[in-house]
Amino acid sequence: MKITDVKAYVCYPWSTPGKRNYIFCKIETDEGIHGVGEAFEVCQDTSIAETILYYREWLIGQDPLRSEHIWSMLTVFSRQPGGSIAYAAISAIDNALWDIKGKAAGMPVYKLVGGGTRDKLLCYTFTPYVLDDSVPDEKKCQMELEMTAQLIEKMGYRHIKIGTARAISNEFTLGKQVKMIAERVELYRNYFGSDIDLCIDLSAKTYNPARAVCMIEAIAPYHPFFVEEAIRPENIAEMAKLHQRVNVPIATGENLITKWQFNELLELDGADILQPDVLLCGGFTELLKISHMAEARYRLMAPHNPFSPLGCAINANLCASIPNFFILETHAHNIGQSEDCNRMVTNVLTPVDGYLPLPENPGWGVDLDFDFLEKHPGQYWARGFGYSSDGAVDCPAVMPND
Repeated sequence: MKITDVKAYVCYPWSTPGKRNYIFCKIETDEGIHGVGEAFEVCQDTSIAETILYYREWLIGQDPLRSEHIWSMLTVFSRQPGGSIAYAAISAIDNALWDIKGKAAGMPVYKLVGGGTRDKLLCYTFTPYVLDDSVPDEKKCQMELEMTAQLIEKMGYRHIKIGTARAISNEFTLGKQVKMIAERVELYRNYFGSDIDLCIDLSAKTYNPARAVCMIEAIAPYHPFFVEEAIRPENIAEMAKLHQRVNVPIATGENLITKWQFNELLELDGADILQPDVLLCGGFTELLKISHMAEARYRLMAPHNPFSPLGCAINANLCASIPNFFILETHAHNIGQSEDCNRMVTNVLTPVDGYLPLPENPGWGVDLDFDFLEKHPGQYWARGFGYSSDGAVDCPAVMPND
């Protein structure tokens, strides 16, 4: 079997403006089998698609079953170590190669790497954000709580993740930030009681570990399931120091790439729970290695999963195959609750009683509707901009679907 073509798609499936694109890769072969992969949108969406197409000349004529060999080609022959754009592209390519393997074998990918370690996958939902600026923040919180309750009732979730991005800004005093975050978590704890576990996302919005510690200490009395992305990801040593200062489970990893960065995180004891991104860290090949490294350190895996239904299926295959799987992130748009996103794919995995079923079809178990992708090209999208009153760069108030 040989690769005959590599294609990239940037798709905007939404019927309303202001949301993110999705980036896909298709690898075709001389045996009529194609594979699909997805890349994480690190904001430079068209750059990622162009990088996938740049690698096209390297890939044509290669055996798609030699995924390890191709991964080495894409990294070593690039001369300089890649960053998030390069590894998002490599991830999409690698994921497409694994899809070909599964389709060629006539079985889901997870059955190629040891078979299922469980029969279904525990998952949580991210609390929806109300993005309408005309709605007061207090009303937004109540609306978001009600939407979360509806998802819990419909899907049977027992774990939810609460976003706090709206509360973290240099425009607020530290005291106000801590108060807003604690009040938001208290609202959810009082509403759901002890029947629902609360995961707290601090959204990697501060470079200052001391400020993050203040926030974590304020929410510790509400017994968070874990706190993720407490500080920016660039300095892993500081993340490790933060981990040692608090008494709640710390999760991180969605912004890290390759086994080497995760090795540093593990060596320094930077987190209890790892959240690699299979569409960014280097793909399925690399994430399997990261998972096994974490297993040896008694660390749990809770992959980052805010993507399309295809990305969710890729993660489902990964989670099914690793013994140290903990829990999987899901969003309404990648589990069948968005008609816009559903149109990108042939089928969708949907939770039942808080668990995602294992894929049944060959490959990832989900394929792309290429006609739809071509008819809905990507739009310019940015994560958002924020500035303090003194003109300094500040994080945007809300980053939807991160």
